[in-house]
Amino acid sequence: MSRLDAILDRVDADITVVVERFLRFLRFPSVSSLPEGREGIRACADWLRGELAALGFAARVAETAGHPLVMAARRSRRAGPKVLIYGHYDVQPADPLEDWASPPFEPEIRQEDGLTRIYARGAADSKSQVWSVIEALRAWLEVAGELPADITVMLEGEEETGSPSLPAFIDAHREDLACDVVFNSDSDMWSRQRPAITTRLKGLIHEKVTIFAPNGDLHSGHFGNVAVNPIGVLAGILDAIHDGRGRVAIEGFYDGVDPVPPALREKWEALDLDEALCGVSVEGGPTEDGLGAVERMWGRPGIDINGIMGGNTGAGERSVLPGSATARLSFRLVGRQRPDHVRAVFRSFVEAHIPCGCRVAFEGAGGSTAVSVDEASPWIAAAAQALDAEWPAPTLIKGTGGAVPLVGLLTEALGVDCVTLGFILGDDAIHAPNERYDVERLRKGIRSWVRILADLPDPRTSPTRAASHLKR
Repeated sequence: MSRLDAILDRVDADITVVVERFLRFLRFPSVSSLPEGREGIRACADWLRGELAALGFAARVAETAGHPLVMAARRSRRAGPKVLIYGHYDVQPADPLEDWASPPFEPEIRQEDGLTRIYARGAADSKSQVWSVIEALRAWLEVAGELPADITVMLEGEEETGSPSLPAFIDAHREDLACDVVFNSDSDMWSRQRPAITTRLKGLIHEKVTIFAPNGDLHSGHFGNVAVNPIGVLAGILDAIHDGRGRVAIEGFYDGVDPVPPALREKWEALDLDEALCGVSVEGGPTEDGLGAVERMWGRPGIDINGIMGGNTGAGERSVLPGSATARLSFRLVGRQRPDHVRAVFRSFVEAHIPCGCRVAFEGAGGSTAVSVDEASPWIAAAAQALDAEWPAPTLIKGTGGAVPLVGLLTEALGVDCVTLGFILGDDAIHAPNERYDVERLRKGIRSWVRILADLPDPRTSPTRAASHLKR
């Protein structure tokens, strides 16, 4: 039996105790966005530090301006690469609690649809992904006695709030984080049988727009036909954002957006659309010049309205002409679009549509650019080969409509490739009540990371530090 086979067998033999340890991890209410979550965040970080220290890692809880990170490093006696593995241990709030079939931080195991599922907040996003990595490291050490590479693990406690403390931490600890490759474990599969590596990630900005009328709230019966209605003004502006072809009608919005190459478009159009949509209906949804749904999700920028507020939002009738109206929007960026430029042209567009007497206020700052990792990276090739050995269907190299600012932060700061992969599925109810993850995916996820560590390229013979890592 080869060493790799022995490690994989250890994972299978230990799966019951692996699940028990995972359940302990899930019991921490590590909610980063709520003040009452601080105690759970701290306790979870301390526990993770202890788990990694028990594996022989030099582990510590690293303070930031916000929630702490868990940093752990273990050097190998082998002349392998230096690897940084990222994950996050914070979770979303569990509201609404009444929609959960069991308490969100008291994990429950259920037998459903031929699967053994674990229900808890963070079961999928992203504690399962973190735990898959840690258990793979444990299996390597218990069987082989050492790791095949120098491994640094960085576990963040603020991912669900936009990673506000991460840029300063990375900048201050570049030497500690120096590596040949970064693996981001916080990602998804294409389908239950097909793994994926994500190489295209969108940028993201948020904007809050408030239109103020010259007056406060008014009686709509007295002034409805003569005084300006800011909800109407706002609705008109939001409607004007897109033209009749579904394109964004804001001058300058598409600056830096290149067409999707025909060969790549052909690959995307060949994908199973039902799998791409994860059961979500797009009937009646937006279109753009006849482009396919996958291309619009992965390769095109867009603007979405996330919320509208103003006037009577209560249960009873109130004939009010509101004094203000507010909308929240998110902007997904691709290619070389710059957050500051997109924000500026959007604000100019809104200001040009404000009628006399009204005024507008904006809230929003910062944002992230899109990131594209070269698909020819030797690290991606090696990870895909390892995943292919574990899963029945070949690894898909894909894009995502989501934004993961961490990828850009690390690739820019460290000058290396960031390989983004994970085993979350679209029906895991992440960020929703009754979040879940199944034991079989946990087992195969651990085995996948065991294989990835076994197949890492040798940086002495591969041009792994070449500037292939980042395209903007």
